[in-house]
Amino acid sequence: MANKFAIITGASTGIGFELATLAAKDGYDLLVVANETLIQAAAKDFEQFGTAVTAVEADLSSTDGVNALLAAANGRQVDVLCANAGHGLGHAFLDQSVADWRHVVDTNITGTIYLLQKVLPAMVARNDGKVLVTGSVAGYIPGAFQAVYNGTKAFVDSFTEALRNEIKDAEGVTLTTLMPGPVDTEFFDRADMLDTSVGADNNKSDPVDVAKDGWDALMGGKTSIFSGWKTKVQGVLANVTPGSVLAEQHRKMAEPGSATD
Repeated sequence: MANKFAIITGASTGIGFELATLAAKDGYDLLVVANETLIQAAAKDFEQFGTAVTAVEADLSSTDGVNALLAAANGRQVDVLCANAGHGLGHAFLDQSVADWRHVVDTNITGTIYLLQKVLPAMVARNDGKVLVTGSVAGYIPGAFQAVYNGTKAFVDSFTEALRNEIKDAEGVTLTTLMPGPVDTEFFDRADMLDTSVGADNNKSDPVDVAKDGWDALMGGKTSIFSGWKTKVQGVLANVTPGSVLAEQHRKMAEPGSATD
């Protein structure tokens, strides 16, 4: 058994898969989770690096799902937590079902902060531990035709900044916020956004690069990181651009059918 143990959520594909790969390469035993059976195949990939891997299929939009994940840790000390699970949703808000937008809110917000509230106290008590939360530059931008998702990421970006201040006296505990832009993952397919300009864009960031940025920032104890210089510029400009302008710009990227305009 390795001395180090990491929990990584949303690890079946994309950024989470690459984060788990980096953790395994660094010698961490893993507890990985996703809400699809593909997590079992992903776990086999992580095992090639010689660490112990436990895979859990659970829906982290519910506290029961988070509790099932934590139960699989069997009381083991968590040295690293990568709270990466997230869910996108495109199209106009008025056309979305309550069940669909609630699942986005509950996955991105409720499940994430409940997981942090369960894992962080032990880290703070022993003054040691590292947490990476996947936010987004989308949290800086009013997301026309992606309004609920961007709103949840605005919450995550703000919440982690506030929580970081609350636990600042536990100097051995670090909380890092990873803020990528559009990434070439299954996100846009699952969010039903392949007919949008941003969904069809072939210049999205590589999840390998985004995960590396996040992992390096996590290991370096950084507070937050925009992944990629374009994303950093976008985040800076968002702070000085009127919200109405940002919303209109986002509309051009995310409105259904914009990929063929």
